[in-house]
Amino acid sequence: MEKNHSFTDIPGIKVGHAQNFEALTGCTVILCEKGAVGGVDQRGGAPGTRETDLLRPMHLVQRVHAITLAGGSAFGLDAASGAVRYLEERNIGFDAQVARVPIVPGAIIFDLGVGSSKIRPDAAMGYQACLNATKTPPLEGNYGAGTGATVGKIFGLAGAMKSGIGDFCIEISKGLFVGAIVVVNAFGDIIDHRTGQIIAGVRPVKKGPFQLGREGFFADTLSIMSSFIGKTVLNFATKDNTVIGVVATNAQLSKEEANKVAQMAHDGLARVVRPAHTMLDGDTIFSLSTGRRRADANVIGAYAAECFSEASLRACRLAAPVFDMPSAKNYPEANA
Repeated sequence: MEKNHSFTDIPGIKVGHAQNFEALTGCTVILCEKGAVGGVDQRGGAPGTRETDLLRPMHLVQRVHAITLAGGSAFGLDAASGAVRYLEERNIGFDAQVARVPIVPGAIIFDLGVGSSKIRPDAAMGYQACLNATKTPPLEGNYGAGTGATVGKIFGLAGAMKSGIGDFCIEISKGLFVGAIVVVNAFGDIIDHRTGQIIAGVRPVKKGPFQLGREGFFADTLSIMSSFIGKTVLNFATKDNTVIGVVATNAQLSKEEANKVAQMAHDGLARVVRPAHTMLDGDTIFSLSTGRRRADANVIGAYAAECFSEASLRACRLAAPVFDMPSAKNYPEANA
């Protein structure tokens, strides 16, 4: 499936990155300044999120004004404060009579072990990402919240590979868009669901007398998990993994439908991440509805899953190696 549109082609959406390439961390802001109906579906066992409860049905607030995706673990949630300041300065937010309160949910990945653990996305970086936000196609790979993203971490970073951020968008019918922007920082491997081929994941590692995986090939997280040594290392595996992202459309969705679309988008995550939704991941997907185009929520959700899969693959394929950690670019035979 070839990419023919960018996530920012969706009306009402802008994207901005800010990052520190030396510390290998960053943040990405998805701006919807005119407001968008929002939803969320969180499935991993180790999430780091902000303001997700208000997105669920039966809660007062109906529209959000930005979503932040960031590195830095829980520290990175502070990036949303910069987006809040940016929006407040422009008098954008929920009308609470005495003030307009910008609604900015967010989610984070753990990237503290890749670069510097002392430098994390903060309010200043979140504000800069808002200043950088445009309608031009967002940079993919090692940018924004994907700057420090990695995959294949059953043995920690020793056998991991570099990943990043990717986006994908489909025009379902004339002027009706569905798209996704995804940060892939998974515990497991990334699979091209069309071929079954691992394109990025845990590399062969020698543990004592055990050689796991053939040199030049992927070791396969699922196979390792069922092995003797895999069962042992799972007891010590770090909870520093997650896939986070946003699916958006200019179709008109209710809050209930927006939540359903976020739920359906997880099908796209599960197609390409193996294993997905573990207790070691914080997998979280937001959804946004920015327009008034009439469309069936089932159709939007089905295409949201497709876009999420494709954006996840692009996040890995477009990532560049860092230090001695390879990326999918180092495995051309798996990414032909």
